[in-house]
Amino acid sequence: MTAQNRVLVVEDEQVIRTALRRLLERHDYLVEEAGSVRDALENFNPDDFDIVVSDLRLPGAPGTDLIAATKTPVLIMTSYSSLRSAIDSMKMGAVDYISKPFEHDEMLETVARIVKESAARKATVEKPVPPPEPPVYGMIGSCPQMMELFRRIRKVAQTSSTVLINGESGTGKELVARAIHKLSDRKDAEMISVNCAAIPENLIESELFGHEKGAFTGATANRTGLVEAANGSTLFLDEIGELPLEAQARLLRVLQENEIRKVGSVQSKKVDVRLVVATHRDLKQLVIDGDFREDLYYRINVMTLLIPPLKERGNDILELADAILERTCKRLKSPALKFSPEATQAIAVYSWPGNVRELENAIERAVVLAESEYIGAELLAIDISGRNQLRPLNDRAQGASNATPPLAAHDDPVEELSLEDYFQRFVLEHQDQMNETQLARKLGISRKCLWERRQRFGLPRKKKLA
Repeated sequence: MTAQNRVLVVEDEQVIRTALRRLLERHDYLVEEAGSVRDALENFNPDDFDIVVSDLRLPGAPGTDLIAATKTPVLIMTSYSSLRSAIDSMKMGAVDYISKPFEHDEMLETVARIVKESAARKATVEKPVPPPEPPVYGMIGSCPQMMELFRRIRKVAQTSSTVLINGESGTGKELVARAIHKLSDRKDAEMISVNCAAIPENLIESELFGHEKGAFTGATANRTGLVEAANGSTLFLDEIGELPLEAQARLLRVLQENEIRKVGSVQSKKVDVRLVVATHRDLKQLVIDGDFREDLYYRINVMTLLIPPLKERGNDILELADAILERTCKRLKSPALKFSPEATQAIAVYSWPGNVRELENAIERAVVLAESEYIGAELLAIDISGRNQLRPLNDRAQGASNATPPLAAHDDPVEELSLEDYFQRFVLEHQDQMNETQLARKLGISRKCLWERRQRFGLPRKKKLA
């Protein structure tokens, strides 16, 4: 390491600032220091440094304000065990974060790594890369399965091919259909959406294809069907597996001949409809069982899009939860709320059998019941006690557990523990080294809450020896 590696330390506590400066200077860094963001920007050009090490909480403006003021990587220090503080810093562009009080070796290793990576990026002449493709309309996700789904949506939207969307209930099949429509050349017309399972069987043909006056009892006037209403646009048939066989035959004619015939009419009419269908059922099995026409199955199975269940989407779960929380607060005109670290971990480990719909309902219920700015795990009302309801921790949730010191190795991995088990194990393993205030801070709860949980789980405080 040479003295040419320059570090700007921004910290309002003189003792910490001086100690950090001496530590870095002993390892050949050239260090400048400031007591606030304003002080740093008025007296230095952060772009002249190889790294900025800044406390999160500073007088005046937070340390994260430096991120937008410089291209130099910013390492955030925080004495708060709040997972949210670390996550928000990373979202705003901090290259990494480190908890206070920090270990000297940890600080040195982190600074050296960031400086090295930054220098490597500057030294490498990168080939220009095309800008990333815009996200698909109305959808959130960055896991590999969703990125592949987005790629296919963009591709198939440019065609007029019939699309079959497969996915569990609550995964967002209608969102995929709307994305296809919005990206197609039919986007200026309104998409017609029909839930085949919601229409009584004796009315579904009339609803889809229309009827002539007098075609049946109660048909007192001519009626335009939804297929005809979708002329020049997109028709989305959700739960197509519930469509009766008679209606399936009529739908097949629409696909084969591009025409419809109203119930009770002898005249056919040409239509130009782009068909998108969806189901959570196995259509092949329905064909075998005789409940779905084989010829119709092959007509609609031109392009199949598979939506992954929420439990397989990794970090998307927490990204979705944040977006749903923000949207729900606005819709219910509630003050902006945040998830507590425990709620974040609960969301991450729960398997969400009801997928995004269940997540939306849980968050809406929590927003309605919330009495502070943080939503606790108990307000989500999800049961994570059963092993079959748990999933591996994703990266961000792993960060939530890293807000507390790592547990010692055990036979059962931490990600398979319930929150209650995690609390009890953590307290038992660390109460000899920490007082109640430190335990509560590391767990992200109040001392009162810690005391109440000790009572609930029968974990008395250890008496100090005289």
